[in-house]
Amino acid sequence: MPFYYVSIKRIMIGENENEQPEMNIFELPEFPLPEELTTILAESGGVRIERVVSAGQSSGWYKQNETEFVILLEGSAVVEYENGNEAILSRGDTLLIRPHERHRVSHTSIEPPCIWLCVFY
Repeated sequence: MPFYYVSIKRIMIGENENEQPEMNIFELPEFPLPEELTTILAESGGVRIERVVSAGQSSGWYKQNETEFVILLEGSAVVEYENGNEAILSRGDTLLIRPHERHRVSHTSIEPPCIWLCVFY
């Protein structure tokens, strides 16, 4: 299955954009990862965009004040809700997590690792 490469320039309001390096969203860190890796790609006002890389990690329970729009760019994962419902995600799937909706990541694939793009607002 081919990768589709996208170059994203990090944008920070009020800073010189020449100071922000370009990155490839699919460029991965050294493995194994002791914990998932979160990189803030851009943030302004009430919006934050993050790339998260995980490989076999799970999380504790989250209950956020923000809405979170998630795209799983690579890998597979399971997001579990407090009420017992699960969202089983594969490459390309999206998920909208509403504010104060208690949830956790109960599974992430190792091969391929998960690459998440998360927009908080």
